[in-house]
Amino acid sequence: MFKKTVIIILGLFAIPLVSAKTLLIVGDSISAGFGIEQGKGWVALLEQRLQAQHYNYQVVNASISGDTTSNGLTRMPALLAEFKPAVVLIELGGNDGLRAIPPKQIQQNLSAMVELAKRAKAEVLLIGIELPPNYGNQYLEKFIAVFPAVAKEQQVELVPSIVANTGGNSELMQADGLHPNTKAQPIVLEDVWKQLVALLIK
Repeated sequence: MFKKTVIIILGLFAIPLVSAKTLLIVGDSISAGFGIEQGKGWVALLEQRLQAQHYNYQVVNASISGDTTSNGLTRMPALLAEFKPAVVLIELGGNDGLRAIPPKQIQQNLSAMVELAKRAKAEVLLIGIELPPNYGNQYLEKFIAVFPAVAKEQQVELVPSIVANTGGNSELMQADGLHPNTKAQPIVLEDVWKQLVALLIK
């Protein structure tokens, strides 16, 4: 899909109106809005903020509930080719962790996704997540360490956990204990925005 530039002729002057840049989100159910009323998920709130603060970006939410880093890596080349994003947010890994996928494999997949996005000249924000404690401390420690390791290796911005300020709080999480509820969505947005804003251009 090619971006278009519209030109308005005013007398003898041509004023180009540059088309919106694309912000691509490749995530799982938390970014897809699982259990959240349409228009109230953190991605929808992000779109509203971008518009309100006059950032010229269109948001493409390519998040799929249940997606893993392996699936995301498979989908990434086609998404980059189609949307040519200026900024890519990668919010994957939670479903890998719930399936006890080896952290080393998760790290390799995420690193490959980031590298693909960087090769496509996109700025990248990596968004991590925490897991419930039922997999044991040894696995959890290795899992949590994946995200800062990828960010450091690839030199990209990081949100260590998308549920840092909501996870474990029954008032902010859905009944499954895994997904932030509607009340939590503005909090999730704030956590992402703190790291994202530095990557945006007005």
